[in-house]
Amino acid sequence: MRTFSEETIKDAVGTEVGVSDWVTITQDMVNQFAALTGDPVEIHTNVELAKQTPFGGTIAHGLLSLSMLGGFAPAAPVLMEGITMGLNYGFNKVRFVAPVKTGSRLRGRFFLRDMQNQGGGKWLSTMDVTIEIEGEDKPAVVAEWLGMQFVR
Repeated sequence: MRTFSEETIKDAVGTEVGVSDWVTITQDMVNQFAALTGDPVEIHTNVELAKQTPFGGTIAHGLLSLSMLGGFAPAAPVLMEGITMGLNYGFNKVRFVAPVKTGSRLRGRFFLRDMQNQGGGKWLSTMDVTIEIEGEDKPAVVAEWLGMQFVR
């Protein structure tokens, strides 16, 4: 796994740093997410009712699609030398652009927008992330994702 120094990280800023593998969003995943979050809205969980909607079937929760970033992120490792841990620091922006029909395949595409030395052994990364839907023109999600790395 490649790590970056304060000098070499500058070359990675502004570039695509990774694309994950495709993951199929199944009805079981959607149902489990609904149960875990207490969000059983029928467009997500009632297959027969959802067939009557403009989507023609169930769709994944937007937050389920967003939560897939944790699994997609290992495809885009941007690690500072001496890293001891990294944390999800939040989002500056999240937009749910297109619905994800159950059975669709998603993947994450990552661009490193910025990496800033915060002092005290902390580095703040800003990633422009797109969660793509296979075969669709519009993505499921676009986000500006923040991460904090702690280095020794």
